[in-house]
Order: sequence, then C-alpha cells, then structure tokens
Amino acid sequence: MHPRVLEVTQRLVQRSQATRQRYLQMIDAAASEGPQRGKLQCANFAHGVAGCGSDDKDTLRLLNAANVAIVSAYNDMLSAHQPYETFPALIKQALREVHSVGQFAGGVPAMCDGVTQGEAGMELAIASRETIALSTAVALSHNMFDATLCLGIVTRSCRA
Repeated sequence: MHPRVLEVTQRLVQRSQATRQRYLQMIDAAASEGPQRGKLQCANFAHGVAGCGSDDKDTLRLLNAANVAIVSAYNDMLSAHQPYETFPALIKQALREVHSVGQFAGGVPAMCDGVTQGEAGMELAIASRETIALSTAVALSHNMFDATLCLGIVTRSCRA
C-alpha cells in the first residue's frame, strides 16, 4: 500500500480511538440490557406485536429472539426494485427458521436518476436521499427492533 495512504489511515485510527471506544462500550451496554421492546409500555408493546402471525407473537413475547425490521424501497415501476416484492416474505421465513422474527417496518421512496434524467423530477434526486433516510428513521422509531435489513438499490452510472 502507498505510504501516504498508510500514514493517513494510521492518523484516522489514532484520532478515532476515543470515540470508537465509547461507541463499543455503548454497543456492549445495549447488548447486555436485552431487547428494547422488553422495556416498552404494555400498550406500545401490544401494538408492535398485534400485526404478527400467532407464531411470531409468541416469539416476540418471549424476548429471547431477534426482531428484525425490514425496510424496503420496493415499487412496481423500477425494474431493479422488482425482486423486493417477494423478499420480505422470504426473509421472514428464513428468520422463523432460526427462531427469530421479521417485521416489515416501512417503505421508503425509490428514486432512479436514470429514469428522471432530463425530467423535472431529476432535481429531486439528491433531496430524495434525505427523505429516504428520514423514512427509515421513522420506520425504526418504535424501539421494537434488534436489527434492520434495508432493501435498496445504489447505482452509479458512467459516461464515456
């Protein structure tokens, strides 16, 4: 590796040591506290469980399995997003097989720069990223989840 890249990398490692240590302590503390959903008020927890199938309800109530949030950019228009139509059901089944739960937490807008190129909507491409991030945050705001699986597409176009 180039000596300058190594130098910059080492400087970044040293500079972030304290904040990384605090982050790792926070992660360890969160892991030892158990699932957040176990600390929710009864009515809040009930809302989080109500939409599940009966097997998933039992699993969530026991608090000994992961509850994975699924956030998707699926839509009917963009071909690259088409597989996402069936992914949530497949993911939920795979999670059941390892005694965990998957809940569809929310959808986010799907933006394709290629489709909007030359159209008025093209101006929304950059702003859509903030909307997608905000939509994801809203979907995860219920403190029901132990992990998140985001289904989205990132593309880069090249011009010769």
